[in-house]
Amino acid sequence: MVLFVPQVVRKMTLMRSKKHSLLTAGMSCYPLLLTGVLLTVPVQSHSWRPCTDLLPLDLLSRALASPGQSLATQLQMVQSRGSRGFRLTGTMATAMSFPASQIFTNCNYFPAEFSLVATLKIIRLKHKTSEYIFSMVKEGPDLLLLGLRVSENHLHLVIMSPGLGRRSRVTFRDVNLDDNRWHTVVLAVTGQHATLTIDCRPPLEIKQIQSFPSALSTKGSRFFIGSRGQWRGRFTGLLRQLVLLPGSDARPRLCPNSEASLAELSVPHVLKSTPLQPDGQGPVYPYEAETRVTVGDHPPCSKREHGQLWFNTQSKGLFICDGLMWRTLLQSKERLDYVEDYQDLYTRSKTLGIEVFSIPSEGLFMAAANKDSRLGSGIFRWKNGSFHFYQNISTQEARAWKHFTIDDKTFLVVADLREVEPELSVIYRWNKRRRRFVRYQALETHGAQDWEAFQIHNNSFLVVANHRARDFNYNIHSVIYRWNPDTKLFEVNQTLQTTGAFDWEFFTVGPYHFLVVANTFDGRTTTISSTIYVWLDGHFKNFQNITTVGATDWEAFQIDGRFFLVVANSHKFADTGQSLYSLNSTVYELNSLTQTFIRFQEILTHSALDWEFFIIGDEKFLVVANSHDGSSYSLNSIIYRWQGYEGFVPVHSLPTFGCRDWEHFRTDEGSFLIYSSATSRLSKVFRLRTY
Repeated sequence: MVLFVPQVVRKMTLMRSKKHSLLTAGMSCYPLLLTGVLLTVPVQSHSWRPCTDLLPLDLLSRALASPGQSLATQLQMVQSRGSRGFRLTGTMATAMSFPASQIFTNCNYFPAEFSLVATLKIIRLKHKTSEYIFSMVKEGPDLLLLGLRVSENHLHLVIMSPGLGRRSRVTFRDVNLDDNRWHTVVLAVTGQHATLTIDCRPPLEIKQIQSFPSALSTKGSRFFIGSRGQWRGRFTGLLRQLVLLPGSDARPRLCPNSEASLAELSVPHVLKSTPLQPDGQGPVYPYEAETRVTVGDHPPCSKREHGQLWFNTQSKGLFICDGLMWRTLLQSKERLDYVEDYQDLYTRSKTLGIEVFSIPSEGLFMAAANKDSRLGSGIFRWKNGSFHFYQNISTQEARAWKHFTIDDKTFLVVADLREVEPELSVIYRWNKRRRRFVRYQALETHGAQDWEAFQIHNNSFLVVANHRARDFNYNIHSVIYRWNPDTKLFEVNQTLQTTGAFDWEFFTVGPYHFLVVANTFDGRTTTISSTIYVWLDGHFKNFQNITTVGATDWEAFQIDGRFFLVVANSHKFADTGQSLYSLNSTVYELNSLTQTFIRFQEILTHSALDWEFFIIGDEKFLVVANSHDGSSYSLNSIIYRWQGYEGFVPVHSLPTFGCRDWEHFRTDEGSFLIYSSATSRLSKVFRLRTY
């Protein structure tokens, strides 16, 4: 006997039910419709319980756990677009099924109000092709009682009406589920109303002529996942989630959602865990990752191609698109063959420094620190295989640029050498809307030559190399600034005594953080000490002093677990007036026993102004900026290759003119070096040919 309870009484009864225990054995029960959920009422005590749990019922997990079925040979786990789902592969149409009595434990009636949640991915369906996502079939006569099936651009709910002996169908049109993308659908049924929500978008509602059956018997029936118990109409897509929620609409539980197409109510654990590391608690399903590989010429890489693979037949490499550029997954190890002249790049004026960097969703950029204050400094963007002018920024005898990021914000800071007080160096921030760098903060500096940006324990820092004061006093403080997350500004954190500072380099060895300064000149001589500092108790403290000769640059690098520093010694000068430009620059290695950097190798250089370390394949290289030998600025700058016990040996000589700075970078076109000239507007890009 079915009782229809008024809405007010339903709520009171539902609250009251929590205080009652379950029925005792032997009591007779009758079905009761409470907000569309069939309940059983004991004749003696007048308490009730639902036919099934009011919690989400994971039908997919129950089918996987159904005893007596060998699903490992009937299912295939497939990863597509970063998420995994099941595909039916076996010949048994009944593979994914279980008796309805497993979930309808208290009585044999399907809830009159319910939601079905499914996450699926379907390839384009042929015309007049229908596939069942789920069905409930009465065994014996093979009678379809309830089914959810999909056809070309349609979703259908098929319902058997008790007493009438015929089936009705609710059809949602133009749903576009068969587009080979993941979708999460919520089908909520209550009375005459059926509501469909796809990927948390505005719902579609259909009012039926007849209400959903209030007493749809499940006795002797079976749930089938991905079929209706027959080979015909079997689901060929991927199924990640299938949940029955009795008595309520599941939409508020899922929406809004940042990943609406993959919104989860209950997903089988095996689809979340790593399939390559089975936990031994169940069958291991055949697994594949579904993707498309492009072969041939260099394809485009943008947000649209994100996650796609490309096999380069020339370099024998497999690459993945990160939405901006192709990243190497597998590739035969490259080896440097030769260097070729690639691009002549004319800047605004003589260029004292360059900085190559990337901006997410924008691409590769290069900032040139140009000497002429009247013309400012140029920002160049890599497009169609070369650098092109992009933006001009007003600077004052710019010495160097430094790129850094804080959270998702992109910044550039320039080292300016102004002729007026106060001397200011400026931080610029990338404006996403204007797609330009805009002035953000000015910091007082003194003959600034360089900036270094670094992070320690999630704190962001900047340090400036103050070269000299206005009175030509070279013994001044360089300043470390710390980012204040509250004010969103840099504030003075620490000052360090430096002597004609020209460059800073930050590096890490294990848990320890270091800064090393290149001290150039004390007002009398260039043969002075440059200092390595170590971070201890929230500040940098003196770690080691190293004698250098007109030091202009430090480069830190690591090879096979060994830590190195190389200094660029530019010129030897004393107050006697004699100058020497051809002298040794030194490579130092950290000695774990003495816990100091010791001399490893001397390399003859000619007024060296910069070192750049880079890697190609398994090979490690250093390139030096030779700028002057006392008589000419037209010199060869040398690429050195690491050869273990022999140290660095020269392998390539590159003609340069007044070479000031080197940068190595990679693009989809290959590996490159760019140098700036302190005596000419011409900077050059070289391509590193490999085999």
